[in-house]
Amino acid sequence: MTNNTSRPTDPEAYEELSDTDAGQQPVDRSGQEGHIRTVLDFAVAESAKVFAWLVFVGAVISVYEVVMRYAFNNPTSWVHETTVFLISVIFALGGPIALARDKHIRVRLIYDWVGPKARRWLDVVNSIITFVFLSGMTYAAWIMFYKSTHSPLGVIQLERSGTSWNPPFPAFTKTIILISVAVMLVQTILHLVKAFRGKGYDDDHGGGKGKGGGPGPASTTLGKEG
Repeated sequence: MTNNTSRPTDPEAYEELSDTDAGQQPVDRSGQEGHIRTVLDFAVAESAKVFAWLVFVGAVISVYEVVMRYAFNNPTSWVHETTVFLISVIFALGGPIALARDKHIRVRLIYDWVGPKARRWLDVVNSIITFVFLSGMTYAAWIMFYKSTHSPLGVIQLERSGTSWNPPFPAFTKTIILISVAVMLVQTILHLVKAFRGKGYDDDHGGGKGKGGGPGPASTTLGKEG
């Protein structure tokens, strides 16, 4: 038997589908692993398909370095630093991508045993704590970014690695870190607004208490921002 349900490419259609079960009755998916909550989350999650290729590029140039070094005794001066930079970018972007896909890990013992309304307020508290943390992270990342892109006199001057090749990768990396934590901050604000509005928390189909006070279907999920 084939499944004719295709994944929509439009963010609004995606979000609408995520709150329904195969086009049938609305399902409360708030708090479930992999739930796309906002249009920004959709865009960030989709961007992962592009940035994932950086891992492949890093692997290819690493193989090239090995061949050049051991087969031709002609090592490069740029492969190692480029590979480290690419992996640093992937590592930094993993934060907003995991947050967009609702894949950050937290203990769900209480979350899965309460009803939709309680889960809504747990999400509010969680988002507020995350907002405070990311606000500090964004401020620290901004200072780090500014120092890596400006001289003490305030003139634009990119920080470089100091090697024989001497690329400005340190400045680029700190720029990516700033962008990543800033995007996560905006994501958290949107999640907080959505939790306050209560959208997706009115139905008890997808989680919360099951019969007899036990956890419902959502209890099998493992990840959420934390």
